[in-house]
Amino acid sequence: MKMQKSVSVVPLLLLLCLSGVGVTKGQGVEVTKAKAVDFKTEFEVKTPADGKTDGQTDSEPDLWAELRALRDMVVEHRVEQRVEKREAVTQSQLEDVKTQNSDLQAQSVSPPAELSVRLVNGTTSCSGTVEVFYRGEWSAVCSGWWSMRDVMVVCRELHCGDAVAVNQEALVEEGRRGVAIKSCRGHESTITECGFREGGPGYCDGRNYHYVICSDLQAQSVSPPAELSVRLVNGTTSCSGTVEVFYRGEWFGLCPGWWGMKEAKVVCGELDCGNFVDVSRGPLVEDGRTIYVSCSLYGDESIGQCYKDEGSKNCNGGYYHHVTCSESVRLVGGAGLCSGRVEVKSNQSWASVCEADFDRQDAEVVCRDLGCGAPAALQGGLYGEGKGQTWDKEFQCKGNESLLLDCDTSDRENNTCLPGNAVGLTCSEPDDVRLVGGGSRCAGGVERYDQGEWRTVGTLSDVKDIAAVVCRQLGCGSTVSVPPGNPARGFEASCSGSESSLRECPRSYDRSPGLTVICSESVRLVDGAGLCSGRVEVKSDQSWASVCEADFDRQDAEVVCGELGCGAPAALQGGLYGEGEGQTWDKEFQCKGKESLLLDCDTSDRENNICLPGNAVGLTCSEPDDVRLVGGGSRCAGVVERYDQGEWRTVGSDWNQRDVAAVVCRQLGCGSTVSVLPGNTTRGFGVSCSGSESSLRECSRSYDLSPGLTVICSDLLVQPDISLTDSMGGVSRGHQGPEVFRGYSFTITCSTQPQYTGGSFLLTFTGSNRTQTQPAVNHSAAFLFPAADDSHQGNYRCVYDNHVFSHNFSSESELLSLTVTASRLTAFIIIIVVVLLILLTAITTFYLYYMATMRKRREQCEQHGSSCQRQCHGDGLSEL
Repeated sequence: MKMQKSVSVVPLLLLLCLSGVGVTKGQGVEVTKAKAVDFKTEFEVKTPADGKTDGQTDSEPDLWAELRALRDMVVEHRVEQRVEKREAVTQSQLEDVKTQNSDLQAQSVSPPAELSVRLVNGTTSCSGTVEVFYRGEWSAVCSGWWSMRDVMVVCRELHCGDAVAVNQEALVEEGRRGVAIKSCRGHESTITECGFREGGPGYCDGRNYHYVICSDLQAQSVSPPAELSVRLVNGTTSCSGTVEVFYRGEWFGLCPGWWGMKEAKVVCGELDCGNFVDVSRGPLVEDGRTIYVSCSLYGDESIGQCYKDEGSKNCNGGYYHHVTCSESVRLVGGAGLCSGRVEVKSNQSWASVCEADFDRQDAEVVCRDLGCGAPAALQGGLYGEGKGQTWDKEFQCKGNESLLLDCDTSDRENNTCLPGNAVGLTCSEPDDVRLVGGGSRCAGGVERYDQGEWRTVGTLSDVKDIAAVVCRQLGCGSTVSVPPGNPARGFEASCSGSESSLRECPRSYDRSPGLTVICSESVRLVDGAGLCSGRVEVKSDQSWASVCEADFDRQDAEVVCGELGCGAPAALQGGLYGEGEGQTWDKEFQCKGKESLLLDCDTSDRENNICLPGNAVGLTCSEPDDVRLVGGGSRCAGVVERYDQGEWRTVGSDWNQRDVAAVVCRQLGCGSTVSVLPGNTTRGFGVSCSGSESSLRECSRSYDLSPGLTVICSDLLVQPDISLTDSMGGVSRGHQGPEVFRGYSFTITCSTQPQYTGGSFLLTFTGSNRTQTQPAVNHSAAFLFPAADDSHQGNYRCVYDNHVFSHNFSSESELLSLTVTASRLTAFIIIIVVVLLILLTAITTFYLYYMATMRKRREQCEQHGSSCQRQCHGDGLSEL
């Protein structure tokens, strides 16, 4: 028996050693049955059902029972250790939770602050249905329209990172207490700083919960943003701020440079915001952590598709780009930023608005929200139908709200919107541009309101295009001139000329010479190739109207061309530059041709108030006579001068001189540029052209002195004259031009004005390949033909050639058409013979007729007897 007992203790000792437990009498802790069972399975001993092992008798001590008792002691000790460890962990977590005010036990002891917020039933601690603690209980939030700005505040209050999304959840249970939070601006720290509307039991009946998703800063560290994703930081809303792009694992600002509407449109679209509103100057770049981005002309791609340059430029000292997009409203399908179909953001998708739910007060708020002027047109179907859903609320704006989100809404009486009723809105352009110091709202130095102050606008190029945009935005007419001399310097702008407003043009904060623009006030030329051609439109009741061809004559055209700073009218024709889309001018002008402005002309009512299609008058004026070339012996060669402020001034350029020269030659009608001669010591105001301008006034310029330009154009030589003479009187003027008599001698003389010495004349004859050349003597040459014959009949032309300014130049005369005819004597004899033949024929005819008549009367007398015979004798018929 002892032997058996001693052997049975071995497993027990082994068990104690393995467990690492020192067993003492009475040791143990209280644990739950469930926890004890979990740990007992680690030491479960299989015994027979009667509790006895094989070979064990009733008299033997129950060693297995003792073993089970010891096993229970070990398990109880292990449980105690784990419970103590778990209690320590729980205590640590409790401390963390207490610091975040989210421990339920703490809440039961200390209730949440009034109007505190929480998210429930979400997938993370930073997502879920929004609830607000109101009057001692958690209440539903059921504002009619919640946006990302409200979500920003919730996420900020809960320390949950950035706003990601807001969705509409299920209906609030009937009778549950609810509250409404007025729209937040996005910069508030807590919901309590937003406007609050009291609710109560049943307040949210029939409305939906709001489900919010925040980025959760901890989750962000695990899942980095997608490559080339974009964000706006440090803005007042989720749709405004400094632009940053995630590139190769880091957030980069955008390198300063040309940035404008097309890039900002990409940012607004990628963030699912509304319309682009503005681009302004952000913080100063100091650490060089930038990336350069440039997008296409239309701005319809993503940042990942735009051109990127990885910080190859030194951007320190410049400024980041700050973009503002509308957050919850946009205009779609319009011609610019201030026109289109109204759409509002609803449940992360865009919905059209029905015309019946939108009035002028609502339109005033939308136009203001988008940075535009006052509403100009409001009409259903004006910009087509939306493809998505229709907004199911009716706006109740008072008209003085800053944002559409600030307006009240109400449920629609009728939840259907018939086709053609999606409201379209046209706002006037923003009042953020002005012309100062010019004596008129349509003339002066260009300034733009930017970041709380008026700033000078400058440029080094695109002068004509910028001026066109400024005149268009101000509601003035065509650009008259862009005079230099503005001493101010401002941020640089660059336009294509088709923009509706200056804010659509790219800009940089590089300091450039200020821009002075003079626009016409009441007339403009539209859709032409330059400043001096286009469809005539006049201003009527703050809108532009086309003019009918029947109401506009050459005297009217002279006044318009003069008012626009152009030359004399060159072409006047209905439909020459298309039809206008708006109204037609209902008066007839009665200009005398000497008025300075079209407004000074008298008008009369039209006899017929209908203008048929194709009759909107188009006008082409010649270019202004304000440029000349002097000192070159020709109007097409010499030093460039421009008439400016009452005197002729030298024009200079440090670069793109051939582009300037091309414009000068084009404006003077002198062909193409042959050369730009160096060595001009005169200095003049600087000019920069692209080469495509119609006249020099369209180029950018400044009063910085630059080397003067000497330009040689291809049409250097004046057109020579051609004439026909003879010494024998064998040349005459016929109906179709000069004639020479056959056999007579004649001389063709070529001559030109005394521009340059030397040169030669080439006489060409189109009737054959024969040519003759003679040197120019006293600027002329004579070509003698001894006797004219039929081979000399045809077209002659003089070509003057000369080598000047190290180039060969030539100029052609008009055609001389020569006819060879018979001599004058021969012609006279032929005429006499023809006349005699005609006379002889006439006399013979008369004689034969007379004889026939007399013979007939004689026969009649013979038939009637003696009385008739006496009459016949009396008439002398008896002699016949």
